[in-house]
Amino acid sequence: MNRRDILAGLTAAAIMPRVTRAKGFVDLAWTDLVPVGTTPPAPVFEGLIDHTIAPLSAQQPPSSGLRADWNGQTVRLPGFVVPLDHSGTGIRSFILVPFVGACVHVPPPPANQLVLVTTDRPFQSAGLYEAVHVTGALGVSTVHTHLAEVGYSLAAQNVKPFAD
Repeated sequence: MNRRDILAGLTAAAIMPRVTRAKGFVDLAWTDLVPVGTTPPAPVFEGLIDHTIAPLSAQQPPSSGLRADWNGQTVRLPGFVVPLDHSGTGIRSFILVPFVGACVHVPPPPANQLVLVTTDRPFQSAGLYEAVHVTGALGVSTVHTHLAEVGYSLAAQNVKPFAD
């Protein structure tokens, strides 16, 4: 092994997401879902939204593409819950969004910043402002919902309140 191999390995390790081997999942950040070389949109609220004009889903910016690096792997991603399938027993499917209000009070972020989460075991949510960590198998799967176009899917094994 030479000095270049070591430097290349260290560089690769620095840009890859943190891997938690003992827990068996890859810890992802929202920036990890954006193709390399592109910048994710800033989660800014641009004033008040007029809900009488076109639906917020029509105001969704285009996606810069998706990444398949973690396709099929178990990952953990933090975010906020926007319920899609809610019943008296809890939430079975939802869109995981990177900031509060996305898809509900402001136009949705690009598809590469949204994850459709499904779970066999419904969970009780404390509301739209609750931050959660979702762990499960990630997939690249474009899905159109009434709220937005979603770029990723995640079969949740675990949904817990956010904790570092």
